Amino acid sequence: MNRGHFLAGSVTLAAGTGIPASDVRVPGGSAFVERKALFDELAFDAAVGRPAQIRQLIEAVAFAPALWNNVKNSFNGLQFGYGHAADQIVIAIAGHGPSSVYNYSDYVWQKYRIGELFGIKDASGAPITSNRWLTLTSTYDPDADPNDEHGMYQDTSIQMLQRRGLIMLTCHTAVEEQSRKIVKAGLAPAGMSPTDVANDILTHLIPETLVNPSMLATVAVLQKVYGYTYAALTL
Repeated sequence: MNRGHFLAGSVTLAAGTGIPASDVRVPGGSAFVERKALFDELAFDAAVGRPAQIRQLIEAVAFAPALWNNVKNSFNGLQFGYGHAADQIVIAIAGHGPSSVYNYSDYVWQKYRIGELFGIKDASGAPITSNRWLTLTSTYDPDADPNDEHGMYQDTSIQMLQRRGLIMLTCHTAVEEQSRKIVKAGLAPAGMSPTDVANDILTHLIPETLVNPSMLATVAVLQKVYGYTYAALTL
């Protein structure tokens, strides 16, 4: 999300609605249920509605990192197998439930012990403390050999897939619900309320994620309004 765009747009939209001025600093606002006045619809429309020949929506709920290899394979199949131009392919990830945490920065993973909350562990059995799926592992080079296992076309990182046209969606409701779980589990610093935690998470997401009011609602909107095809990955 373009945070400057969000702030400017939200201040205008929230004027006269009775929404506290402090809420406009948080993508989607501080209420449990996001209100339309604080939904950055302009940024959402610009991202999901950009010109494209192929628009694919992938819904993910369970935390399964194999998701990213599937997204990479879809990009490659559409570009190299079907011949669609790279800039004409858009794939949106509708992650909610545990899959919401792919959108959380290392700050969030560490502060709220996300790995512990969801039982996400490394090979040694220790809770993971960072978003290790985010950082690219190759150099962006559109002329790279797609068969190069170390090149950009085999890079499953979120950052590289974003360069290729991936849109990361964040469910405001999921963040609010998880914040309550974090507090209840004693994983938040002392004195923080669920609202404090949710506001902190929503202002520390990975770059370019789009906050939406409800992921299930967004799945319907992407299909009906924007013509996205639908796939569910339950790996």
